[in-house]
Order: sequence, then C-alpha cells, then structure tokens
Amino acid sequence: MRNLFHAVALALLACAFSLASAQPYPSRPVHIIVPFPPAGAADLLTRALGRKLSESWGQPVIAENRPGAGGNIGAEAAAKSAPDGHTLLMGAVTTHAVSMGLYAKLGYDLEKDLVPVSLVANVPHILVAHPAVPAKNLAEVIAWLKSQGGKVNFASQGNGTLSHLEFELMKSMGGFSANHIPYKGSAPAMTDLLAGSVSLLFDSIPSSLPQVRAGKLRGIGVASSGRSPVLPELPTLSEAGLAGFSADSWFGIMAPAGTPREVIAKLNADVQKSLDSPEVRDIIARQGGEVMGSTPEQMAAQIRNDRQKWGRVIRESGARIE
Repeated sequence: MRNLFHAVALALLACAFSLASAQPYPSRPVHIIVPFPPAGAADLLTRALGRKLSESWGQPVIAENRPGAGGNIGAEAAAKSAPDGHTLLMGAVTTHAVSMGLYAKLGYDLEKDLVPVSLVANVPHILVAHPAVPAKNLAEVIAWLKSQGGKVNFASQGNGTLSHLEFELMKSMGGFSANHIPYKGSAPAMTDLLAGSVSLLFDSIPSSLPQVRAGKLRGIGVASSGRSPVLPELPTLSEAGLAGFSADSWFGIMAPAGTPREVIAKLNADVQKSLDSPEVRDIIARQGGEVMGSTPEQMAAQIRNDRQKWGRVIRESGARIE
C-alpha cells in the first residue's frame, strides 16, 4: 500500500512539473536590463522593442536601467538572473567585446554566463572636428595630426569606451600620435569640443548630427562598416582612406546561460518580427542606426570577431581599468 501511495505521489508530482514547464513563454512580465542610463540609444531601442514584444506576448516588458562600470553592473545582474527567459540584457559591443580586455576583474564570465539571442541594431559613431581644425576630410585630418607631433587633444566619452578605442584604432592605422582627454560621457565631451578645448571626437549620430547640420562641427567620417542612412553623403573612414577601418556600435539581446533552447528560439523569432515593424524601424532610424536582426549564431560570431579586434587595440593602447 505504501509503495502504491509513493508511486501515485511521484506520478502526481511529475504531472504537476510537466504542467508547469508546459506553460507558454512568457508566463509573467519580462525585464530587459539596460546597462546604460535612460534616454541613450540602448534605452530607446529597448523600450521600442519592448512595446512590440509586449503586444505579441500579452505580458508587460519592462526596461530596467542599471548603468555603471561601462555597462558591467547591468550585465552582471542579467548574468546572475534565473535562466528562464524572464530577465534579459540589452548587450552592446562595449559590454561584450571590450570589457574582457579592459577590466582587470569582472564579477561574471562574459563567455560562459550570457548567451546571444539576436542583434538588434547598429548605431554608429561619426568622427567630428571643431571648425578650427584646418582639414575638411580624413586625409587632411591625418596629415594635420602628423604635422602637430602629438600636440592635438582628442576627446572621448571615457577611458576604454568605444569612443576612445575608435581613436586608438585610427591612431594605429593612420600612424600619428595625439593626446587622449577622457570625459564622463558624451555630453561634457561635446561641450568642450564645441568650445574648442579639444579638436576631435568620435560620438553618436543623434548627439553630433544637429551640430554638424548647424555648421558648429565638421563631419569627417562614419566609424562603422557602412554609411549612415541619415548621413549618406558622409563616407566611412574605410572609404576615406583607412581601408578596413570598422567600428560597429551594435546592440543585441542576451539571456542568462542555461536558458532553454526553445525559449531562445521563441525570443529570436519574436525579436525578428518586432524589428520588422515600422515603429521599431523608425526609432532605430531616428538614432541614425540600422536594423541588425540575426540568428544567435551570427551574434556569437560578431562578438568573437569584435573581441579579437578590440582586445588587440586595448593591448596596444595600454588602456586598463582596475
């Protein structure tokens, strides 16, 4: 009798587990951690994507800003979340291709603790110059920098940011030297560039474009591998003379390692569907970006390639954050 009771209890338990695991995903609100401050490109992309996913799922999708440490605070929180698809990360090239070479110690393993779902968008930077710089194109900028013997100050959004590393890559490929002046974000760097305290800056298109249009700054080139649809007349740096220069500022959805394959597959399919919507495409376009939907495997390849590239740039520049 006891054995029969035990067998029935096990059967009921298995049935309950089966019913619970068979619940459609998502079964409750989904949080997408944004490891950067509100109102930036990552935040706007997450909220636009989240609205479409919420419509599809009938569940709230909440953008949760956890900025700090170059995106690593938010990335660590996502990495340590339950692997059930209800907590995700809006990752970026900085959190997944730069941090491993830049930070001496991280509280999580980038390679093991987070898995790719899909690329979302590329929001490229452009190289802008103060009008006092006596150069109108990339070739003239590089010639002028060489003539100055390392006296020119260039700004960045902070030590080890993509804005910094893009210039280090440009220095390496162009064969010149210059002084790096790191700022705490784009806004103060832009303020000093407009004032003429620094001469050059790699910055996002939404921040730079109004100044370029107003004639307060000069656009020199696009950092990414392709021209921007909102600045089609501005060549890429590769086209302008630094053949092979490419610095894509991508964003993409990640999930904690161990998330079931069927959940990753559903997430990927639903993200692709959302990226096809006019509303999301419009938000991305207004950021000067381009849709970058992908498979998880394609996103993994992007991360691997960028880790190798930026790891080399970091080593050569000596950039390091303890």
